[in-house]
Amino acid sequence: MAEIREEGLAAAAMESSDVCPIKQVDMTVPKTDDPTMPVLTFRMWVLGITACLVLSFVNQFFWYRTEPLTIGSISAQIAVVPLGHLMARTITNRVFFQGSRWQFTLNPGPFNIKEHVLITIFANSGAGTVYATHILSAIKLLYKRKLTFLPAFLVMLTTQVLGFGWAGLFRKHLVEPGEMWWPGNLVQVSLFRALHEKEKRPRGGMTRTQFFLITFLCSFAYYAFPGYLFTLLTSVSWICWFAPKSVLVQQLGSGTNGLGIAALGFDWTTIASYLGSPLASPWFATANVALGFCLVMYVMTPLTYFLNFYNAKNFPIYSNELFMSSGSQYNISSIIDSNFHLDVDAYTNSGPVYMSTFFAMTYGLGFATLSATLVHVLLFNGSDIWKQSRKAFGGNKKMDVHTRLMKKYEQVPMWWFIIILIVNIAAIIFACEYYNDTLQLPWWGVLLACAIALIFTLPIGIINATTNQQPGLNIITEYIIGYMYPERPVANMCFKVYGYISMTQALTFLSDFKLGHYMKIPPRMMFMAQVVGTLIAVVVYQATAWWMMGAIPDLCDTSVLPHDSQWKCPMDRVFYDASVIWGLVGPRRIFGNLGAYSKVNWFFMGGAVAPLLVWLAHKTFPKMRWIRLIHMPVLLGATAMMPPASAVNFTSWIIVGFLSGFVIFRYRPEWWERYNYVLSGGFDAGTAFMSVLLFFALQSKNISLDWWGSSDLGDRCVLASCPTAPGISVDGCPAFH
Repeated sequence: MAEIREEGLAAAAMESSDVCPIKQVDMTVPKTDDPTMPVLTFRMWVLGITACLVLSFVNQFFWYRTEPLTIGSISAQIAVVPLGHLMARTITNRVFFQGSRWQFTLNPGPFNIKEHVLITIFANSGAGTVYATHILSAIKLLYKRKLTFLPAFLVMLTTQVLGFGWAGLFRKHLVEPGEMWWPGNLVQVSLFRALHEKEKRPRGGMTRTQFFLITFLCSFAYYAFPGYLFTLLTSVSWICWFAPKSVLVQQLGSGTNGLGIAALGFDWTTIASYLGSPLASPWFATANVALGFCLVMYVMTPLTYFLNFYNAKNFPIYSNELFMSSGSQYNISSIIDSNFHLDVDAYTNSGPVYMSTFFAMTYGLGFATLSATLVHVLLFNGSDIWKQSRKAFGGNKKMDVHTRLMKKYEQVPMWWFIIILIVNIAAIIFACEYYNDTLQLPWWGVLLACAIALIFTLPIGIINATTNQQPGLNIITEYIIGYMYPERPVANMCFKVYGYISMTQALTFLSDFKLGHYMKIPPRMMFMAQVVGTLIAVVVYQATAWWMMGAIPDLCDTSVLPHDSQWKCPMDRVFYDASVIWGLVGPRRIFGNLGAYSKVNWFFMGGAVAPLLVWLAHKTFPKMRWIRLIHMPVLLGATAMMPPASAVNFTSWIIVGFLSGFVIFRYRPEWWERYNYVLSGGFDAGTAFMSVLLFFALQSKNISLDWWGSSDLGDRCVLASCPTAPGISVDGCPAFH
């Protein structure tokens, strides 16, 4: 009887451990594992490294484009499936060195899901842009200062690898507990299962692979029009055509330099450049972005501009440039001394730096988003996070089924991560001290940046792992070093990268670890794929950037490039402007007691109050469920990418997101579930390959078309960038009196 009772208790314990603490995970992630399934196969290495190389090159290539489309790993995740099956059918299955300890085969059997996961991890390394490339571009192309290859490579490499250290320190707290469930991974888990389930061709339809190939070919062929033959399709701002001499009408109608009323882009790069694929955004998030965009673009911007806040009419209604009080662009090089610091006397003579009121307001919204995120998570998710964290970090925490299954695999030793962390920090200090004339950041700045990343990785990781929200540290890091070590632009950039981006990298690695945890990938193999993929990506990103800087004349120089140039580098220009504002001039002279924009700091308080009002309304009217769907961090941060994103990027993205996330999802759910993500991947891949082909075949050889549909007039709203204040004179603009 005792034995029967013990067996019953063991069975009950096993059954209870098979229930995941998170319902969504319990419904989505498989609870089985096949440890004999081959993982480190020849085709995994070939397809994984190829995916990493291609995505690294393509994404850096697009980085400098006026519409900088980012090709996500989901494209590779879908595209490699037919290639994997093809290799499994065609490569020899001969066993080499049979009977010896070194025996291996190039083809161990059918293409399997674990190989596919590791290939996707390689692709993630290539798809995740190397943020430190901004430093390279800002110094060489915009500040026009000398930067050699080696210090640039050290900064890019250490930025990416530093995140491994933080990820290793916290992986037991943020990966193993079932309460830390990383919601974003469930999309990829669902897609993996869909791609590897035996698929029958639906009646009257087609398989996912067939649909992907058709979408890819159509997207590839179509992009020849907006990419070369008919570039006006990038932004059709048709309202401007009715009033070619009216500044007001063009300010209202321009999709690239105005409010973008009724402006549309019939170009996938316009639609997906800054906000990602609208097909991957749930309608709830799309609606919050749409509401935030409308409030900022069609309420706050017209009010601040036409009421002339901060002399708004002296500058364009929408611009990411920096100006003098006269409305002319600020000559930043004139206020930099020979040591690459601020020349205070020259700055005093030139006068303070001004921004378009829209640009200043976006910084204020960034302040508001940071405080709103913390308050929103505290009010709406605080109790859940506390309960889940207490279970995750409690001494008697239970293993869920996935952690139990993963215990059979050899774990990555902690000392691996500690060595990576110590060596990496030492390399950063060496680089910053040895190349101090270039990088400017002192050793104590490196340690302070690392301390910020160390302190924030765990709490922000908990928020990300439980709510899918990730508060950004970029503004805080810029603020801190801007006050502590002002007048040094490169120091500010480096501090932000090591303090903020290393934490972001750590969360990316932790998310990938959790994906491997769900898909039962041996941890050491997952670690190996992440390390190798990261190293390959850094080399390719820097090599591509270095090549493009030499191959494309006047890259990023908007003062020389034509109006419709595809190489205006909007992402790098905003990063450069931030380095001027926070680093060269310093926050005290912009947002502090010496600056013109000190009142913008009130946005911090506004952002903290906004979610409190929503929470109070929800508690007062609990039956009105729509109130809880008002997500103030998403709403306030909707326009975080503006600039460099413009109105047409948002209007086009919102329309496609509405059609996918609301109309098709509600009325054709079977089609949405089967083809939606495949459609997104096909659009990404087809557009990317045609764009690269056009560049090498035509644009690199200066072969261009010059007609109404592809002239240098852009969206035909040339007056949208004109100031409207009396007495402000700008070339090509009418004078107002």
